[in-house]
Parts: sequence; structure tokens; C-alpha cells
Amino acid sequence: MLERAAFIVAFAVLGLAPGLAAQERPPQPAEAPPPAEAPPPPLAPGEPTGYTGKLLGGQPSPIETSPDFVPISDRWRLGLPNWNRYERPVEAPYVKGKWWDPYNQSVIKGDYPIFGQNIFMNLSAINDTLFEARRIPTASGVSAANPNSADVFGGGDQLFLSQNFILSFELFKGDTAFRPRDWAFRATGVYNFNYLHAQENGAVNIDVREGIARDEDFASLQELFVEYYLGDLTPNYDFLSTRLGIQGFTSDFRGFIFTDNNLGARFFGNLGSNRQQFNAVYFRPLEKDTNSDLNILFKTRGQHVGIVNYFFQDFLVPGYTVQGSVHYLHDSGGNHTDTNGFVVRPAIVGIPQTHTIDAVSLGFTGDGHIGPLNVNHAFYQVFGRDTNNPIAGKPQDLNAQMAALELSMDFDWIRPKFTFFWASGDDKPLDGRGRGFDSILDNPNFAGGGFSYWVRQGIGLPTSGLELTGRNSLLPALRSSKIEGQPNYINPGLFLYGIGADIDVTPKTKAFFEANYIRFQHTQPLQLILFQDRIRNEVGWDLSLGLRWRPLLTDNIIVNVGGAAFVGGDGFKDIYQTKEFVFGASGLQEKSSSHTQTLYSTFLSVTLTF
Repeated sequence: MLERAAFIVAFAVLGLAPGLAAQERPPQPAEAPPPAEAPPPPLAPGEPTGYTGKLLGGQPSPIETSPDFVPISDRWRLGLPNWNRYERPVEAPYVKGKWWDPYNQSVIKGDYPIFGQNIFMNLSAINDTLFEARRIPTASGVSAANPNSADVFGGGDQLFLSQNFILSFELFKGDTAFRPRDWAFRATGVYNFNYLHAQENGAVNIDVREGIARDEDFASLQELFVEYYLGDLTPNYDFLSTRLGIQGFTSDFRGFIFTDNNLGARFFGNLGSNRQQFNAVYFRPLEKDTNSDLNILFKTRGQHVGIVNYFFQDFLVPGYTVQGSVHYLHDSGGNHTDTNGFVVRPAIVGIPQTHTIDAVSLGFTGDGHIGPLNVNHAFYQVFGRDTNNPIAGKPQDLNAQMAALELSMDFDWIRPKFTFFWASGDDKPLDGRGRGFDSILDNPNFAGGGFSYWVRQGIGLPTSGLELTGRNSLLPALRSSKIEGQPNYINPGLFLYGIGADIDVTPKTKAFFEANYIRFQHTQPLQLILFQDRIRNEVGWDLSLGLRWRPLLTDNIIVNVGGAAFVGGDGFKDIYQTKEFVFGASGLQEKSSSHTQTLYSTFLSVTLTF
């Protein structure tokens, strides 16, 4: 009896014996029910997210519980259930979007088909603005802009503006979930306006009467190709496709040998469940506009380029990719004058005669990481023949090399790196062997890339009509023009040693720092061209700093700001000597001094993409 009484008391205390508990506890007022939240607005039946364009085949039927099968006329534009996760009505995650909204699904950005169930369109527009202030060694010539200019070098400060408006249209078939597109058509038009203000006559045009400023505009097609899916190579959707027309292509990881948008045919695909990729490419290059670097349509040059490369991912260790490549160049040269009136083929140096180059570049490159160490490397061997190099005035058998190495490691928000670059030079320019390395058309993302002064700025070689180095190139190739001239395998070559770092300042801002020390390997070609008996090997120091800001954490808005300083070494001073005339005790006397001004390059680029 005592145990039963204790059990009943416990139930009463806990409120589990309703009758007893009601007698011991006073009645409690009933709690008011919580106010009902207004339900979110229902999604209209058949209304999908984003900007869908016109619903194809009529409005899809609403989802029903019976019957089990409901025919749907458009599988891409299905209705979605109501979203009631939050306490108040919100759009997320089912945002309807607008046609001008690139951040949500849109029919004009390839998220919904425009014909049938698998034909899509992608429309893109880019506004790219570049402004540069720079100092480049500039010859004053016999018609100097300023009466007190030096006899060889005058004012080198320049202002440069380049504005590109780019419109791209693509139509393709296939949803690309498990295999490439069945076919595609792509066209990209570019309108360029550029302005250059220099301090010396003859810098903007060969005709000194044109003054010290130039503004030009040019329009062209940088892409116009069709792509077709040829079929599967394995049961794992390894494939083979082809692309015909004006198209972009970079032949290796960093753009050391060839990177361009030009007329060609390409076969490409993959093997090994997409662990291996390959390309076989033939280009019949178009001529380039001098001031915009855009293609001149319907005007080919005497050049043929063939490239085969093969990539193998996770080679020996996960995360490391190697590439083998073969580049073939046939360049018959011919006669060509650029837009500004300068003769660029054949180069006006030595014995300027038309000549033909046949060159093969064999390459082995790698990119990725081996454990915590990030590795990028490249080695190229060039062999072939030049029928009549103008510098030597005789045929040349080609045998040149290039090597590059970048090592880096990530430490939280900073990636320090070490870079090394070597391009072989020619120490015997008159012996009939071309040992100086040159590319086909390079645009290297290496040793600071576009932030580096040495890479970014083209530096002319005085009194020769040649470039010491072309714009966006590492190589002191001594060409008449990087984009319109011919490769040249009698050049000094160079060594470059660099240290730098990539720094994540904020999630939206990244900083880049690079310090490069540069030396010529051999200076005999420079001595031969400039008629100097002594040019030392030290080129100088290249110091650069850059910032990249993406305010929306996407690539729709990209702002790049960069600054670089180049401090010339002994060899650079030997090349860029300045002659001055001063009055002395015996009258007017000539005085030679080196061009010791620190060269600089600053730029601002803004890219807006829709």
C-alpha cells in the first residue's frame, strides 16, 4: 500500500495523473496562439527561376498527385514548389531574374534553350579599358620635337589608351552534362580605339610630320568558328571534336611559344576518362593591325603553323600535369609595311632580303603541385633552317633552347615564389648557326607577366629598326616587330632570376609582387648590330607591384592596377648611350653619357563583362 501511494503522488506532482493534478493546481489561463505569419506568395504554376524567355510549347502543366504521369511540354521550364523556409516572404532561392541580370539563370546566357530542348544561345558583352603611363627609351632622330633633345635619345614619357568593345554570340546544341556539345557556332567582334602621345617625332609614325600623337580605331572578328562533335572514343565519354575558323589557342600552360586568335583548324579531345587531353592544330595566320593587334580579315601572311600537344593529368603523383608538344613554323616572309609606315618584313638591318624560316620546337612542360610544392616548368628545343638571316647575311642552321621554372608554396594568405628563365643566345653570329632562342608568337604569364616592365613594354633597339624585346614578351629576340615581323634566331638570349609573392589581401583583392634580375647570355649580336666593341651582360632590375580587385567576387567586374620600375644595368647603359654637345674651351664638343633614367610603367585596366 505504501509503494502504491508513493507512485500516485509522484504522478500527481509530474502532472501525469490529470485528475489528481487538477485538484492540487489552480486553473491556468489558456495561452494565446502565436499570430499566423502571412504565407509567401505562391509561385505561379509552371514558373521557373531566372529569365527564361518565352515558354516553349505553352505553359507546363502543374504538378498533381493524380494521375501519376503528367505530360510536360518543356522539361527546362518546370514549375517549382512554394518556398516557405523563412518567417517572412523572400525571393530566395527562387529568383525570377531579368534579361540583363547575369547572376541568375537566363535564356541569353545558355541556361534555357531557345529552340526545342537542346539548342542554346550565349550572348556576352565586354568593355575593356586600358590606360598606361610609361617611359621607354625613344630616339629623337634628325627631326627632334624639342630643339634641345639629345642626338640619340630624347623624351621617353608616353601616354597610351586602348578601349575595346567586345560582343560575342554563341549558338550550340547539347546540354553538355556528360559529353561535349554536338555542334556550336561562335562569333566575336571587337572594336578598338587607341591613342598614343609621345614626346618625340617619329615615335607614332615614320612620317615625322604626323607629330607626337596618334589616335586610331579598328574593328575586326577575333572569333568566327564552327565546332562539331565527331564522336566518342571510349565508353567513358572520351571524345573527339573539331573546330574550324578564327579561334583562340594557347599551346602550353604559360604561353611561352604560341598564343593567338587566328584562322585555323583544330582537332581536340580527351582519353583516359578525361585524364588525358590532346590537340592537333593548323593555323594560316592573318595579318595584324599594328596599333590594335587585331586581325586584318581576308589578308593572310606567308606563314603556316602546326601544333600537336598532349596533356597527362596526375602524372606519377596526383595534382601534377605534364605536356609534350611539337610546334612547326613555315614563314616565307615576303615584303610588308606596318600601319605606321615602318617596314617590318624583311627586317631593315644587315642585308635586308626576303627569306624563309622552317623551324620545329619540341617541348616538355609541367604544371601542378607535388605535395605542398607548386611547380611549373618548361623546356624547349628548336631546330630548323633560315635561308638568309638579315643580321648575318647568310643561311642559318637553327639550334636553340629555352628553360623556365617556377616554384611556390602556399602559406595561408600568401604564396611566395621563385622564378628562373633562360633563353639561349648566339655567341658567334656569323658562323652560320642560329643559337638564339625565339618563339612563334608568345604572351607569357611568367615572371610577373603583365605587371612586369620587361614583359609588358616593347623596347626598341636604337638606330636598327629592331626591337630589343617585343611587347608582352620575355625574349630579347631582336625582331622588327613581334606581331608582324619574322622570328630571329641570332639574338643575345638572357638569364632571369626572380622572387615574388601572390598575396590575398582580402577575398576581393589580390596583390602581386615580383623582383627580377636580368642578364644577357651573349652580347655579340648586339655589338654586331650597333657597331660597338663592348656591351656588358647586365640588363638590370625589374621591380613590379600589382593589385587585382573583383568587387563582386566574380569576373563580371575586374580592376587591375600595376606599377613597375626598371633600373638599367651596365649592359643596358652601354646600349642606350646619349650624346650631348657642350661648349668647352675649344668650342663645341661631343659628350657621351649613358641613358641612366629609371624607366617606369603604370597602368589601370577595367574590364566589365556581361
